[in-house]
Amino acid sequence: MNKLKAIILITLFFLFFGLFCFILDLFIYADRPASTIDHNEKLIIIKPGRSFKSFSKNLQKDGIIKSLYKFNLFARIKGYDKKVKAGEYILSPSMTPYKILQILAAGKVCLHKITIPEGYNIRQIASITARAGLCTETEFLCSATDSSFVHEEGIDAETFEGYLFPDTYYFSRDATPEKIISAMVKRFRSVFTPINKEQAKKLGLSIHQVVTLASIIEKETGDPEERSVISSVFHNRLKKKMRLESDPTVIYGIKEFDGNIKKRHLKASTPYNTYKLPGLPHGPIANPGEKAIEAALFPADTDFLYFVSKKDTTHMFSTNIRDHNKAVRKYQLKK
Repeated sequence: MNKLKAIILITLFFLFFGLFCFILDLFIYADRPASTIDHNEKLIIIKPGRSFKSFSKNLQKDGIIKSLYKFNLFARIKGYDKKVKAGEYILSPSMTPYKILQILAAGKVCLHKITIPEGYNIRQIASITARAGLCTETEFLCSATDSSFVHEEGIDAETFEGYLFPDTYYFSRDATPEKIISAMVKRFRSVFTPINKEQAKKLGLSIHQVVTLASIIEKETGDPEERSVISSVFHNRLKKKMRLESDPTVIYGIKEFDGNIKKRHLKASTPYNTYKLPGLPHGPIANPGEKAIEAALFPADTDFLYFVSKKDTTHMFSTNIRDHNKAVRKYQLKK
């Protein structure tokens, strides 16, 4: 009887010892990368509804993990096999299996960078998002011109033109056009501070009018140092009830502009032709940056009513039509 007990105890000892060694080996495996030499990153896509075992096979195939059995077992023990989120991931054989599972469970997906330059309009932004593979131009424009969505975002306008703040953004591949637009509008709100709102009231302008004016300043400015002076010209003209006569507004109203503005364009009846319409155009013609918004709200103190390009990114400013015409002959007609 004592001999039988001894055999049972020895058997149990070896079973528990074997189990201990197996678990220890499993956890050692989880803390060791597949390679300490190969640091090449690979894009791994996990589609919604895909089983854990299915994509873990691909991880082994791509050399990101070594033992498929140990990887799946460790994931099951730790509960990661039920927590993995769909998306795009950047993984490397130099990562430990444990680290890989933590990334997948946390949903730390690959983010795609897009940069929106100051002065781009919604069509140009749609092109950028399309090139980044986030959505098609049509999908973006459909959302950017959806008036109900515009109003949901608290914008008093018909489209998001002017409110898609120029900046660098990072989005996951599954980001919808609505999510992208909302992020840009949120960034706009962080820039358009309560101080800006108060200044707009002092000027007798709505936020939409400020953004519209800022978008014109953005498009007219070649030299950043001139923003506030150009702003002063438009403010002075508005006070005197003079037409703004801004070429960029006319261009925005032309459906297929070939790069050459003609006299017939200046006579065309569009909601953006400031050669014919008094005051500000129908809405923004681009998405202005922070400095352009600041210039629209805080113009320089001048008496200028005109400016003409000197064709070196700067302008010649004038207080009267006679001096302006002289500047046009000098810098535009070369007389």
